[in-house]
Amino acid sequence: MATPMGYGLDMGLMEKMVYRRKIRVVRELLLLVAGLEVQAGTKIGKDLQLQHRGMGIVIHPSTTIGDRVTLYHQVTIGRKDAHIPEADSVMEGIVIGDDAILFPGSKVLGGPGVTTVGARTILAANAVLTQSTGEDEIWAGIPARKVGDRKVQ
Repeated sequence: MATPMGYGLDMGLMEKMVYRRKIRVVRELLLLVAGLEVQAGTKIGKDLQLQHRGMGIVIHPSTTIGDRVTLYHQVTIGRKDAHIPEADSVMEGIVIGDDAILFPGSKVLGGPGVTTVGARTILAANAVLTQSTGEDEIWAGIPARKVGDRKVQ
């Protein structure tokens, strides 16, 4: 399988498959093999890193993921108003900034408008984020709140 133009040569199989998600059989294989659900309409930047083969990751189709984002297993990116029909939702989208890290079990639940995880922001394991963050922040808890600033070198 050839590496997509502009993407790192060291990508794993699951990352390569995610970049080919517009092919329905590839989406079905991702779901069947890894429980990884990523829709064709999801926008994904360069060098996405899926830790633990992306097991159990679910990504809403109105999501934009920046460059060099790291997603650990069991991450969910979706709507916080999933109890109502999607046509009635006030969520416009979710943006995950460049170099953000979403640790195992973390959830980003988009609310009204666009919910943004800022560039280089860390979302701790099992955190449930229901609001936008700034850049270079660390968020943790249920609901998630800012617990520190990321020291970027």
